[in-house]
Amino acid sequence: EVQLVESGGGLVQAGGSLRLSCAASGFTFDDYTIGWFRQAPGKEREGVSCFSRDGRTYYADSVKGRFTISGDAAKNTVYLQMNNLKPEDAAVYYCASSSYGCRGPKPALIEYWGKGTLVTISS
Repeated sequence: EVQLVESGGGLVQAGGSLRLSCAASGFTFDDYTIGWFRQAPGKEREGVSCFSRDGRTYYADSVKGRFTISGDAAKNTVYLQMNNLKPEDAAVYYCASSSYGCRGPKPALIEYWGKGTLVTISS
């Protein structure tokens, strides 16, 4: 049974930091491409970052230099470290897995989604 479970969201002041986690079960992250997405109210879901099977990483221009995607194979978990958060970063953040590679800051085709974790920014 494949599951992706996000955690780590919450309320943070602008300029602060959060680390989101995506814990996988039913498969190993090292065998798949993992992406982080976000969706703000009234906006379309957008790709934020992608971690390919060969270890390459990709970021949306809006988060480049502030966010970092990484993984811990022993814990079967992928993280999104978010620094210098801005009001426009507020959204529900989702992780997703794919058997395909990254196409820019998102996998080419999504096969499994987590249910999301909410990030709220105060200013």
